[in-house]
Amino acid sequence: MYLQTPPHLTLSVRSPLFRRLLLRCFSLWSMKKDPDLESALSRNRRWIVNNQIKNIILRCPNQVASVKFLQKKFKTLDLQGKALNWLKKYPCCFEVYLEHDEYYCGLTKRMMFLVEEEQSVQDRQEPVFVERLAKLLMMSSNQRLNVMKINELKRSFGFPDDYLIRILPKYPEMFRVVNYSGRRSSMEIELASWNPDLAVSAIEMIARRKQDSEPCFPCSLPSTWIKSWERFHEFNSTPYISPYSDPRGLVEGSKELEKRTVALVHELLSLTLWKKASIVKLGHFRREFCLPEKFNILLLKHHGIFYVSNKYQIYTVLLREGYTGSELIGKDPLVVVKEKFGELMQEGLHEYNRRHYLMNLEKKKKKGSLGRLEKRKEPESETDASAPDDQGGDLGGIFDPEERKRFYKVLFDDSST
Repeated sequence: MYLQTPPHLTLSVRSPLFRRLLLRCFSLWSMKKDPDLESALSRNRRWIVNNQIKNIILRCPNQVASVKFLQKKFKTLDLQGKALNWLKKYPCCFEVYLEHDEYYCGLTKRMMFLVEEEQSVQDRQEPVFVERLAKLLMMSSNQRLNVMKINELKRSFGFPDDYLIRILPKYPEMFRVVNYSGRRSSMEIELASWNPDLAVSAIEMIARRKQDSEPCFPCSLPSTWIKSWERFHEFNSTPYISPYSDPRGLVEGSKELEKRTVALVHELLSLTLWKKASIVKLGHFRREFCLPEKFNILLLKHHGIFYVSNKYQIYTVLLREGYTGSELIGKDPLVVVKEKFGELMQEGLHEYNRRHYLMNLEKKKKKGSLGRLEKRKEPESETDASAPDDQGGDLGGIFDPEERKRFYKVLFDDSST
């Protein structure tokens, strides 16, 4: 790799400047890949895109969108190619039809059933949502968070789209919407009252269940990684600091502040549906959660707790303990419903692939029968024997030994003319 430096600087591979530049270049993708966790991320990719398409269609009049309109949205979904081709790959999810020389797309009945089920689960999960939001506010430095920043991660936490106008007004004793600067982009949600019962992290809950156990982080690394285990045990030997504690008394760069920051990121990921989040989006809360400037380096340093991936050029951090292999542990009810959507999507994709496989197979058969110059085999089954001959005659017959003798006899026998 070539590092660009000013002409008057000569970098030695041993110089501190070279090492700092190298660390910066490799800081986000130097973690050893975990095949299981990478598989978990790739499994979600198509689901995320189709879920976004579903939400776009639901917001359209009569819950029907023109394919032209969806095509325009493809850029924001980071998709290429034709929207029509993509939608036809998932016939169990999307219903595409032609009307007045224009294609339209709606959701299938099975898809609408899952939409209703998802809404029902969201309604039942409202108390859980309220607790999650309160916990986020309690971890922030001023007990308030910007609405636009929350919206970037709202689906990671399972927040419904209309939480601001439908749910928050029901809990005036817990939340209030404020705007101290007057700008629309500065709207914030502020904690109205502190609830000590909620100021308990996932790590502390585990310790309470075990009884007589001090809160400590779990580590998910191979036993052969001896040096990594040594560093982890050294880090874990110091007292746990709750992410709900006030960080203002901690010294910047100290081990205590690092301990609290790791606890905070751990708690944030524990509150998400899939125990993962975008590093870039988490970084938007650097000021509110007192995250370090080199946030990515902190995550890589504690690779026994966190896993950093650059799948699809999106930097993501996962909570290692949240997965067994590639499977999520302790699935939220919303995740269960969303996985049903994924299964429906896969069913449609399988149907689409099977249909196209058979079509391509038929084309190859037709093409092969047109240009076949090899010896024709005897039919092995009733299906093969009854297959139609596209040539209008048995051209392959002349390659049969007996047929070839008769052919040459006719061709060279003067008495036959």
